[in-house]
Amino acid sequence: MVALAVRLRALGAEVRVCAPPDEDFAQRLAGVGVPMVTFGQSARALTTAVPPPSSSDLPRRAAELIGSQFDAVTAAAEGCDALVATGVMPAAAGARSVAEKLGIRSVSVTFQQLTLPSPHHLPLAYPGRPLPPDVTDNRVLWDLDAQSINALFGEALNTNRASIGLPPVDNVRDYVIGDRPWLATDPTLDPWQETPDLDVVQTGAWILPDVRPLPAELVAFLDAGTPPVYVGFGSMPMRASTDAAQVAIEVIRAQGRRVLVGRGWADLALIDDRDDCFVVGEVNHQALFGRVAAVVHHGGAGTTTTAARAGAPQVVVPQAADQPYWAGRVAELGVGVAHDGPTPTRESLSAALKTALTPEIRARASAVAGTIRIDGATVAAKLLLDMVSRERPPVSA
Repeated sequence: MVALAVRLRALGAEVRVCAPPDEDFAQRLAGVGVPMVTFGQSARALTTAVPPPSSSDLPRRAAELIGSQFDAVTAAAEGCDALVATGVMPAAAGARSVAEKLGIRSVSVTFQQLTLPSPHHLPLAYPGRPLPPDVTDNRVLWDLDAQSINALFGEALNTNRASIGLPPVDNVRDYVIGDRPWLATDPTLDPWQETPDLDVVQTGAWILPDVRPLPAELVAFLDAGTPPVYVGFGSMPMRASTDAAQVAIEVIRAQGRRVLVGRGWADLALIDDRDDCFVVGEVNHQALFGRVAAVVHHGGAGTTTTAARAGAPQVVVPQAADQPYWAGRVAELGVGVAHDGPTPTRESLSAALKTALTPEIRARASAVAGTIRIDGATVAAKLLLDMVSRERPPVSA
């Protein structure tokens, strides 16, 4: 979203971004000079909560989230020409409702295709509502998906819509997706198969060139020896984070490699003071991943794309949501290994890493890197401005 905002500004548009009140988000937007409007609770606090929120609490949390969207986004979008909606289903539903109320054009965007109905893949299962194992027809499963989303979020959305004079929505999912959703992923990593029921626009991944220099201490560590293996799980809490760090460090060391630990929201840390390990916080992954032997990560869309673009072999340890899908794509493309399950053991991670570090995987990763498009945000920005210009009434002489 930051990449889209920057590209829109470069084309002369004014932009503001609504996001949860996390310092990570605020700093990222401030760094590129884009105004931020906050709404809702901290994404990090919700993600790392102990115990995690229960599935039975989803409808209540959805109602709160939609309500906060109505308040914040209505003020932020006043006077705007267009609104780009993304995020979890209730947040996107709230944002699109605001656009409807204000009478401005909106478009829905997703950063992975598993929320877009297609006969070619399964829907994502919601917590507490698993897909029935005896149903194999994807079309039936997508019908069940719509029913689940309505059950979880329909009342919350329609109650809030009624409060601002909007009619109820019968199908929350289809309302959020709209007639022509955008898929902001790379066609090599995430090829969309055409379906007659949905007109999807695949723009390419939204990548903002990162020009931030790596910290001097990190550069010194990289220069002091052979390329390390990076291990980090981004925004995933990794409930057993101490064990995850220890397992990863011991496995990487056992294969004669140095270790670079990404702290992330799990607060991963070093296990001793040996000089073959280094820990980093928020850094420029575009610059970093070109200097590592492999990337061990959770399989988020952004990390997967950045590692692929850098030509770094990957070991994906998927934790939730779309991450098993990205792990599968990495394996199918031959640029890395999909770890079986979210909890790495010494044996499982050792086997995965040994495969990822082979010359064959490195060569394949290098070849695929050259196919990753970097113009997705520019494509999307131009599409949005073209959409707005077509909507404007002609100026009379």
